[in-house]
Amino acid sequence: MKRVFCLLILVVASCEAVFAQSESIDELRRLFDYDQNAPLDVKEVAVINRNGVSIHDIIYASPKGGRVTAYLVVPVRRGRFAGVVFGHWGYGTRTEFLPEAMLYARAGVVSLLVDDLNVRPAPWRRSAPGTEPEAVRNNFIQSVVDLRRGIDLLRARSDVDPDRIAYVGHSSGAHWGAILSAVDRRLKTVVLMAGIPSETTILLESDDPDYVSFRESMPKEQLDNYFKTVRSLDAINYVPHASPTPLLFQFARFEQYFNEAAMKRYAQAASEPKLVLWYDTGHGLNDIQALMDRANWLRRYIHMEPIGAILRASMKG
Repeated sequence: MKRVFCLLILVVASCEAVFAQSESIDELRRLFDYDQNAPLDVKEVAVINRNGVSIHDIIYASPKGGRVTAYLVVPVRRGRFAGVVFGHWGYGTRTEFLPEAMLYARAGVVSLLVDDLNVRPAPWRRSAPGTEPEAVRNNFIQSVVDLRRGIDLLRARSDVDPDRIAYVGHSSGAHWGAILSAVDRRLKTVVLMAGIPSETTILLESDDPDYVSFRESMPKEQLDNYFKTVRSLDAINYVPHASPTPLLFQFARFEQYFNEAAMKRYAQAASEPKLVLWYDTGHGLNDIQALMDRANWLRRYIHMEPIGAILRASMKG
């Protein structure tokens, strides 16, 4: 059984390499086309003002159907600010980056924190099992398109400088960010936190019990069909085409879902300019240095204010 599994990894990896060479980046980019002139139809559900920051609970129209739930975090003071779109990890929600967005608001940033499809309220929630690869593929595409629509939303605001918008994504949010880096040239920079190069990396190589159970319970034919269906959306197909958009990779040395070799392979495939940073923490990247490095990187490209003094003041209460 172990020998068959190892052979399966080699076969799928070989197929990925062939695919990456056979389908052009222009063909891949067209998967994420949508009507940028369609109405955003933004609706505000509620607003909370706290410590010089305004948190707006909003919904906006998805080009793929339904509504997108999000937080819009805005400085209370007037100005023309930088913008950041945040994408959370697969087991999270838009709240993952809320403290960071509030900190950035004090540094002159308007942030949009988007709920992914699988955590939105009914009737807009969508999730699909691995036994339905076409549905998984469609959901992946919608996740990216909904984030592109989020960029439209920020650019439409009079308090956001359209030439100073960045994206920050964690885990699955980093997957969408990798695609955005090659698809949407409006981003000044993209930060990829704890991202993976491909679906095979986590589904075939991970020793996490959920992924082990997935691959052991699915017949080989179904598994092959799954990878064949979704592999055009693997992050490693897109990061080689990010240039001129600068990429910041943030990886965990104590990563529990995939191995160091996969992370290095992913970063090496990416175009320049890029920076690769490592932290002595797990998948959550809950290291204050990771936060500071992200903020410093963003300051370099979207010219937000430094957060050091703001962070120290907030910690003092």
